[in-house]
Amino acid sequence: MQIVRTDATHPGLAVLVRELDAELAGHDGDDAPFFQQFNKLDSVPYAVVVLEGEQAIACGALRPYSEGVIEVKRMYVRPEHRGRGLSRNVLQELEKWAAELGFHELILETNKTFAPAVGLYRASGYEPIPNYGHYDGVESSVCMKKTLA
Repeated sequence: MQIVRTDATHPGLAVLVRELDAELAGHDGDDAPFFQQFNKLDSVPYAVVVLEGEQAIACGALRPYSEGVIEVKRMYVRPEHRGRGLSRNVLQELEKWAAELGFHELILETNKTFAPAVGLYRASGYEPIPNYGHYDGVESSVCMKKTLA
């Protein structure tokens, strides 16, 4: 297994994000277009891809949000690879990279009903915050933040 820092042009990232979008569209139903507009790959200059051999199996990305604040985006692990701690590995690599880039705070949005994601973020030191930006007033969203040491 190899964790690769890359950008939105990585072909493995594109494959994983298409799978993620399909999974989210099934979950979000009629709200899918609203969320998809905020998840374009061209807006994420920093991405992490986990490779097993040549196959991309997990990913996550970062998008600068404001001065000193960066947003975690596009977290995904292929279903057959879940339960192995890959999401935690991806998140830790993104946090390390964010700190190296000079960011002091990470923010993110996820769906309230995604219990594994909410659990991962809470266990990783993220705390709930009021919904920010385009998620303000979105009932299905929970927003969180973590301040880096």
